[in-house]
Amino acid sequence: MTSPFHYEPGAATGPVPPPECPAHGLGIGPGGLRRYYGPEAERDPAGLYDKLRAEHGTVAPVLLHGDVPAWLVLGHSENLHMTRTPSQFSRDSRRWRALQDGSVAPDHPLAPIFTWQPVCVFADGADHERLRGAVTDSMARIDHRGVRRHINRYSNRLVNEFCQEGRVDLVSGFAERLPMMVMCAILGMPEEYNDRMVQAARDMTRGTATAVASNAYVLAALNRLVARRRKEPDTDFATWLVEHPAGLTDTEVAEHLRLILIAAYEATANLIANVLRMVLTDPRFRARLSGGHMTVPEAVEQTLWDEPPFTAVFGRWAVGDTELGGQRIKAGDALIVGIAPANTDPVVRPDLAANMEGNRAHLAFSGGPHECPGQDIGRAIADVGVDALLMRLPDLELAVEENELEWVGNIMSRHLVRLPAEFAVREPQDDDEPPTPTPARRNAARDDWEVQSPGRHTPPAPSRAPAGAGAVHGAGVQTETAPDGTYTGEPTAGRIPQQRRPAAPARLWRAVTRWWNGY
Repeated sequence: MTSPFHYEPGAATGPVPPPECPAHGLGIGPGGLRRYYGPEAERDPAGLYDKLRAEHGTVAPVLLHGDVPAWLVLGHSENLHMTRTPSQFSRDSRRWRALQDGSVAPDHPLAPIFTWQPVCVFADGADHERLRGAVTDSMARIDHRGVRRHINRYSNRLVNEFCQEGRVDLVSGFAERLPMMVMCAILGMPEEYNDRMVQAARDMTRGTATAVASNAYVLAALNRLVARRRKEPDTDFATWLVEHPAGLTDTEVAEHLRLILIAAYEATANLIANVLRMVLTDPRFRARLSGGHMTVPEAVEQTLWDEPPFTAVFGRWAVGDTELGGQRIKAGDALIVGIAPANTDPVVRPDLAANMEGNRAHLAFSGGPHECPGQDIGRAIADVGVDALLMRLPDLELAVEENELEWVGNIMSRHLVRLPAEFAVREPQDDDEPPTPTPARRNAARDDWEVQSPGRHTPPAPSRAPAGAGAVHGAGVQTETAPDGTYTGEPTAGRIPQQRRPAAPARLWRAVTRWWNGY
């Protein structure tokens, strides 16, 4: 089989056009190959995957920024084979022919993603084991109960900032901010959390003209952290990396902190936004969540199948000439792990509407020796954060039409620009206390969409007063029951009656849930 790349990579000379250039607006590039960037790829990635699958099968030739050729792996099994076989498909980007022949310049828009760094994701063999071991050992020391306390506290703090306004953009006001707050605390640099850090983390993976500058901003903050921890150790992730027996250099520590911060932030911010979008736009999804038929963790897992936070991972580089998915791959070729297309591969998901809860065969966190080591932290931030938000604001509703929602995409991810929502105004709560459930606003048009915290739902049925208890005061006015079973004598008209004290199994389950969440 001949290569579909009808021109040498080095033939593309001159500077790379900026991402906003009209030249990128066309979906077809040199040699008739489809561009894996630009308006078409961002507007309808699923449609692009279908076209590529129909034209090329499970492995398709595509063009990156600057019309640099690469392979996009679409098949589930082909992606697994590629990620699990580092002897054939290396993570060392220095093998890329396009870098060796100069057709990809150091200031390429994707440089922050593919430029080789002394970190485990660009290493194989013994180097990978040494660096990855330092990361996994340090992650094993993280207090997960403490992390959940952070998530609950920060979630409460964020909700307090907008709960009295009745309206919020859940992307900029919650999904983008919570993961950065939590990750800065885990790494040991809570003082570095600010809007600039959030913006830089988003920008550096988008392939924009400012991506290199954003990368420099983040790295400067991490270098300050490493220098401080060399002098003043603490009980945080940065200190554990600095002190690990693997003997990481300051550069290696800083680069690994950058990798963990950005990967965890980008993935978790997208995941939270995607889960909340499903809650606000899919009545079946919301009804199952509201009715207790699906927990928040199960909702997160379903979203990891349908809307993975990373749509692709760039990249792998062929060690030698080989074949994958019926395509002839040459030594030095670049390959892209197609996470989103693999999750919709008809071979593993013939029915995309089928529920995938509890099935973790998705590739949302990649696979093989380079599978994301921090996926449990990402899941925890999404699980606890979404649960805390919905507990505080169970009456969230989309404030715009669904077709008005917009996405921004790149070769690695696709995330919502905004997710406007409205709700009934509420008073702030204490940041140091776990989120307290609040009654949902009744909306007759969308009663079946009401969300209550999974595992805590009880039907809001009015309590009946026992005979002789004086439950009626005046013409048909019911009175409220206190948690201990006594009547308060307060009228309940226009309010949701307080429920009776839950049975012992329910109280036990709530106690276990509070302990698991760190309280």
